[in-house]
Amino acid sequence: MNYKIIGKYIKDLNFNIPNAKTFFLLSKNIANYKINIDIKSNQLEQNIIEILISLSLTPTKNDFENINTQIVYATIIELSKEKISKKEIEQIILVDVPSKIYSELRKIFVSLFENSGFKDIKISESVDFQKLYSMRTVQ
Repeated sequence: MNYKIIGKYIKDLNFNIPNAKTFFLLSKNIANYKINIDIKSNQLEQNIIEILISLSLTPTKNDFENINTQIVYATIIELSKEKISKKEIEQIILVDVPSKIYSELRKIFVSLFENSGFKDIKISESVDFQKLYSMRTVQ
């Protein structure tokens, strides 16, 4: 393995349902919202990288109420001392680490919804980060 995870934490958390009307509309129309995943990274030191994976929920149609739900989960990794190519580092950041921590991040996000009265929240149990990465490189 070319890296090891040395820390994980919730970096930012927004869960704002602006009013009761939005709550009731959201609970009836939760299927009309989609999950967005975003991945960013910051180099902290020579071999230390912070990977930020965010999940957010947005409406699929313009006529639905906007809610502000987003979690940003930070994972700090240490790369091995050996020379790692830029392509390998990209693979670690965009595929390996997200694949490893996604279930933990999903569990936290789903828990927020369930504890706020939304029992029917459906967020994929798994994401094929390799497929997303491959699609990105084709574009």
